[in-house]
Amino acid sequence: MTDVIQNTAFETDVDQDAQAMPTIADSDMKLLKVLSLLIDYPTNELFEGDTLAMSKDIVSTSPLISPEVRAQIAALIDEMIAMGSLEAQAQYDGLFERGRSLSLWLFEHVHGESRDRGQAMVDLMGQYEAAGFEIGLKELPDYLPMYLEFLAYQAAVGGDEIQIRMDIADVSHIIALLAARLKDRDSLYEGCFNALLQIAGKPLNTVEALEEQVQSEQRDDTFEALDQEWEEEVVDFLGAQQEERCPSSSQNLAKGIAIDRSVMPPKQVDAPVHWVDFDTSKPVKQP
Repeated sequence: MTDVIQNTAFETDVDQDAQAMPTIADSDMKLLKVLSLLIDYPTNELFEGDTLAMSKDIVSTSPLISPEVRAQIAALIDEMIAMGSLEAQAQYDGLFERGRSLSLWLFEHVHGESRDRGQAMVDLMGQYEAAGFEIGLKELPDYLPMYLEFLAYQAAVGGDEIQIRMDIADVSHIIALLAARLKDRDSLYEGCFNALLQIAGKPLNTVEALEEQVQSEQRDDTFEALDQEWEEEVVDFLGAQQEERCPSSSQNLAKGIAIDRSVMPPKQVDAPVHWVDFDTSKPVKQP
């Protein structure tokens, strides 16, 4: 993804044909591309050149998130730069690749290992294909960094930011739970998920409301829990034979997710906002 963010999102010296094409950089939603990179596995390529520095610049000036959340993500980027690729990769492995509570595969939090997850991914893959968005054969469409990259692509092609906010809101109950679990582990990655909630128009007290639930959960990243998980049978969801199901009329990720009302905040009116710094002594630049 590093090449994509350099060549598609940030490149300014392009030929005339490329200038006629929409780019992620044309939209405030380019922040989604940055969040996709940060939440994804920190490859060695991410630390080459000035990709992280440019990512920090985009975060620090984004009107989509509050100054508090900008600072959280900037702190994560500074930490990654200070650690370097090897230590950052070790930290990432310890968080997201030990146990399932912080899984970045969205449907796993809803369907677990059931065959319903396979059908949900087939539906989401169809959404990608209809939009002309191609992914690798070995990549699963419900992987959160992949989905965020798709939404950034949609912003560049269609420019419907309201729909993109709604798409993120559809999975905000999962995002809030992941944020609460990261907060419980004192991880700076929490800031990325707080940003997604704000883009979706959700308040951060959604995360606070889940703290008691998260603290009562049994950790699944212990050696005992991991040993038990490896004993379970591995299921090939996309290769499994699917049962006949009635097609859904939904056109977004929500078609594969039955919302867990136990982790949803009280009903509220959601509205897109643009955040600005609160220093009233100087004029505010309009996004």
